[in-house]
Amino acid sequence: MFGNLFEEEEEEGFSSTSSKGRVSKVGDEPPPPRGRSNLCGIKNQGGTCYLNSLLQTLMFTPEFREELFSLGPEELGCLEDKEKPEAKVRVIPLELQRLFAHLLLVDQQSASTASLTDSFGWNSSEVCGTNQHDVQELNRILFSALEHSLVGTSGSTFIHRLYHGTIVNSIVCKECGNVSQRQEDFLDLTVCVCGVSSLEEALWNMFVEEELFEGNNLYRCAQCNRLVTAAKSAKLRKLPPFMTMSLLRFSFDFAKCERYKETGRYSFPLTISLRPFCEQADGDDSDYSYELFSVIIHKGGCYGGHYHVYIKDIDKLGRWEPPEEDCKPKTQKKAKVEVKEVLEPKLQEDDPLSILTTIIAQESSKSVLLDQLGQKLMDKIGSSWSKKFRKHYGPIGKFLQSHNDVFMLVSNGTRVALKANPPSPVTEPPSPAEHATNPDPSPQGSHWFDLNDSTVTSIRESDIEKQFQGKESAYMLFYRKTQLHRPSEALNNPQYKVPSHLIQMAQEENIKLQQMREAFEATNNTVELRLHLVPCYRLENGALQPVSKEPNGSTALSFDRRKTVGDLRLAIYQMQEFWEGDMALTVAKSLPAGLHLYNTLTDDSVSLYSAGICSNTELFVWNGREVCGATVLTGAEWEPVLLTVVRPFLSFENGGPGLKREARGFAGGVTLGEVREALGEPKESLLCQEHKGGKKKEEGAGEGGGSSGWRVIPPHDMQRTLKELSLKDGDALLVLEPQSFDSSMFTLNGDVVTVTTPSDCRWLQVEFQPHAKGGEGEKEEEEIKKIKVPATGNMLLSKVKQRAIEELQLQDQPPVCEELSVRDAGVRLMTTLTLCPGTSPKASQLFLHFTVGEAPSAGMEMAIIVEKTSTVKECLKAMLDAVGLDGTCWHLRRLDWCEEVGEPLTDEDATLSELKISNGETLVVTEGHLPSKGFLKISIWLYWDPKNMERDFNHTENGPAEGQMLESPPLCNGNTAELRHAGQIEISDEVTLEDLKTQVLTLPALQEVCVPTTGFMRVWQLEGRKLARILRGQQVTLRKLKLTSGTELGVQPLLKEEDLLPKEVLLYVKMGIPGERCYYPSEELVWNATHDSSPRSLRTCLAAHYGLSPDSLLLAKHQPDKHIWEEISNWTQQVSKKKKKKKTESLMGTPFHLKDGDTIGIKVNLCLINSIFFTAMMQSIQTVPIYLLIFRGQATGADESQKKAGQTKSRKPEVALSISVGEFR
Repeated sequence: MFGNLFEEEEEEGFSSTSSKGRVSKVGDEPPPPRGRSNLCGIKNQGGTCYLNSLLQTLMFTPEFREELFSLGPEELGCLEDKEKPEAKVRVIPLELQRLFAHLLLVDQQSASTASLTDSFGWNSSEVCGTNQHDVQELNRILFSALEHSLVGTSGSTFIHRLYHGTIVNSIVCKECGNVSQRQEDFLDLTVCVCGVSSLEEALWNMFVEEELFEGNNLYRCAQCNRLVTAAKSAKLRKLPPFMTMSLLRFSFDFAKCERYKETGRYSFPLTISLRPFCEQADGDDSDYSYELFSVIIHKGGCYGGHYHVYIKDIDKLGRWEPPEEDCKPKTQKKAKVEVKEVLEPKLQEDDPLSILTTIIAQESSKSVLLDQLGQKLMDKIGSSWSKKFRKHYGPIGKFLQSHNDVFMLVSNGTRVALKANPPSPVTEPPSPAEHATNPDPSPQGSHWFDLNDSTVTSIRESDIEKQFQGKESAYMLFYRKTQLHRPSEALNNPQYKVPSHLIQMAQEENIKLQQMREAFEATNNTVELRLHLVPCYRLENGALQPVSKEPNGSTALSFDRRKTVGDLRLAIYQMQEFWEGDMALTVAKSLPAGLHLYNTLTDDSVSLYSAGICSNTELFVWNGREVCGATVLTGAEWEPVLLTVVRPFLSFENGGPGLKREARGFAGGVTLGEVREALGEPKESLLCQEHKGGKKKEEGAGEGGGSSGWRVIPPHDMQRTLKELSLKDGDALLVLEPQSFDSSMFTLNGDVVTVTTPSDCRWLQVEFQPHAKGGEGEKEEEEIKKIKVPATGNMLLSKVKQRAIEELQLQDQPPVCEELSVRDAGVRLMTTLTLCPGTSPKASQLFLHFTVGEAPSAGMEMAIIVEKTSTVKECLKAMLDAVGLDGTCWHLRRLDWCEEVGEPLTDEDATLSELKISNGETLVVTEGHLPSKGFLKISIWLYWDPKNMERDFNHTENGPAEGQMLESPPLCNGNTAELRHAGQIEISDEVTLEDLKTQVLTLPALQEVCVPTTGFMRVWQLEGRKLARILRGQQVTLRKLKLTSGTELGVQPLLKEEDLLPKEVLLYVKMGIPGERCYYPSEELVWNATHDSSPRSLRTCLAAHYGLSPDSLLLAKHQPDKHIWEEISNWTQQVSKKKKKKKTESLMGTPFHLKDGDTIGIKVNLCLINSIFFTAMMQSIQTVPIYLLIFRGQATGADESQKKAGQTKSRKPEVALSISVGEFR
């Protein structure tokens, strides 16, 4: 019903596998190699962070890893045979071996645990974060599964040898001294957090402090055979090589009946001596000394969160690097802070070029990793690139490419430096390969790493102290005996004691990955270039134009952008066998005016990627100086602009003047004076730009008649360049000589030149479609006739019509004088008019459409011409006369916005102009008398419920109190109600809702319905024959209820009186039957949301009725349109993104919009906490040991799924974790 009630929320952030700004060209990108730490992480399958943390701890436990690797195929079998029924394959240890070999030897950023979890028998719900699991529970179950899987092998006892210890519990009789002992085995120690401040204090309370049995709590001594005073204590008898401590951070609040997490400070040492807690304390100190090597950390609350782990790399398999802030000595840091303001130039925070240049220049290596440049920018100005600069400058990668004269990429494209100050080989940081051959000596004890799923980062040993307290704090501690020393050959050797077949498997996987990466990089770094060769071009109109029209001037070339410009130049030399002299490669771009050149690639040692060359880049191959003897101007400031040059000319066909247009290209850096000179025009000539703006209409230019306006360019603008004047491709320039104004075609008014449309363009096209002629039920349509009529802007439309009638020989149509000119009517020349039979309206008339009885349909409308001063009554009479109807029982209605019959025209004496009825509007002639002003015509429907209608509505027993539920089927929200039409009423909109109910009861169809008073009737407003809302307030007028004519209302008889408040909502609730996929009959609930409309208020109302805890109810709203149930969570607050403050969530708003008649589904969450709590109380068992097991911190693997403050999602019942193991006995 509710779907997934524990959804995982993805944490926002940057991807760890950045592609450095380029877009992949192939479908499957190979997995990235290991990072700088040279350690492999583990992929999170959606909810397996707890598993990943434990597996990394086991893998970095060398003794566990080597014991597992010591088991060969002869004992474990082969995975290839696991499907064979007779084969005895121990799948879990084999998959664990493969995973450890992958983590040690395969060059991949993260490994997958899918095969391992499949061997556990886990399904998707157990790996995707929908269930809640605990890492200590997993630790015990995984060790148990391994012990069962290794039965009968040489490794059947290695887990017991490494992790199992012994505790002895003693009770000493204070009277006879008799000692009663009981020994028990342990895999890990669960230590208390509540009420203690450190691990040592918790162990002291467990193994040193004695518990006295005295007073009413005496002990029965077996030797004394009576109740005596005694002391109980516990000691560690056998210490395992590895000691696991589980911190009981999750407790239960008995007052609130809910879990909570202990976030107070709880310290634990890096080394600890267990001598005070042991039964025998006479051994060497090393026998009791342990050192910390793994800390599993939980971040979140008691119902969800995320696990990651701090691990000490015992064998130094990884490359530890100090955090960036720790790289410099303290004295250097202090000096930098003191002189920061002196040495650091003042930043121009709105100039990204200045900021990035400053960041790179201040680095000691004079270069910055591309992946870290964004973070350094945020540290510098306090804002990210995306928020501050992306909108105007695009992605940061493209910004660097577009400024390749300032920035350059080094170290195979992984770092960015300044061209003016490139990094020297001494100062440039070494590559990962150099680190591998020359590892830096690490400080003593600093080989700690944070393994957070796929991410592995170096940390300081001091960072462990940060996990003593808070929501992100230590949860499990793993100690190893200091006696356990590693052989020297195991250090920095990941292949140590790894079986040969697993080494070979890893080598084959590495070869495969390397081949995939090489193929991917080759494909992803191949760019398609277009080469333009100089012999195929000539310089014309400020741009390079092809010599011939055939497309032979460009050549396609595929090239690896990781290669240098020199390699590209050499490849082109080899393609052009007959090339002589120098060769220059210049970035070009095809523009409307032609091909234009930008920057020339001069540095042969720079890669194409660093030079900003990408796919579809055009390169011009030439000598770098001239093309066909002409000097070529390069750069963005000389980009050519293709202008349309307009000149007057005399047409030889009709002898009239006209305008001639010609496309010409000019360099963007030339002035208008140079353009005029290039056109061969004298200095007295005027250049005009096509007029754009509001002045056009004021001058009368451009309205009707085909005239247009141009602005004369002032003399001071003639010395400005085309770029400065913002002229762009397609802009028009009109060239006029002074004598041009002698012609009637050009008129100068101030600085605006009006150009009258030439005579050969003065025409209008008129169309005419005759009526179809019917014959014997068939219709024959004649072809549409078209004719061009000569016209001017001042010609009256009547003359246009007269000429069209004469040309089309339609003399049987009576000519009518139109009173408007072509220009006044807003008709532009060279457009089409349609000639229709009938009389055209005058300026004082309206042309209206009308229909009779119903909304108009296509082809059924009739037309009529009436005076604007006509009244509604006169217009109605004209329409009735036109269709041949008589009588006074008719009135007019307008159409509403959805083209349906709307409100009537109630004022019959008002004129059409007063009612703002416009040309072309449609009116509907409706039968019936005009409703009185202020009266509503309302349709009444009766909700017919056979069960309720059979009841006696006059029973005198008191109904349930207000707020309780009444059995009644749902009336709306998708549930079809049986409605019966009861009739119509006419009523004033000034009467109250109580008067409406009284008049409704007088309808004949309701005479048999027994309703004592109007309070026993509920009135619904219908929308699409569905009950939408309840009308409230007995004394509220219909006008305030916003009822209009045509509204449909539904009436429902009730068993008791009802008077709902404005914020009371009538809901229909359906309680789910436990264990079944069905519900009890729906019930009515009146929920008062006046003071609180939050989900908590609704839960409280429902819980009060059912006598349950609000937290035990799972609610959902039925969405009938989508056929789904939408879960109503128990969130109490939400955060507003704009105002950044908390506000109460309301069910009356988004996304639920609860209203009358909505259906609410209820299911009871049988709370595990309550059931175990009461069971424990009844059994009178000591609660502390029980709750150590019951209320352990269960946290889902969903990463940070519950991290948002103030939000508590509905929780699923916890599911026990299990691992399926085959039978090997």
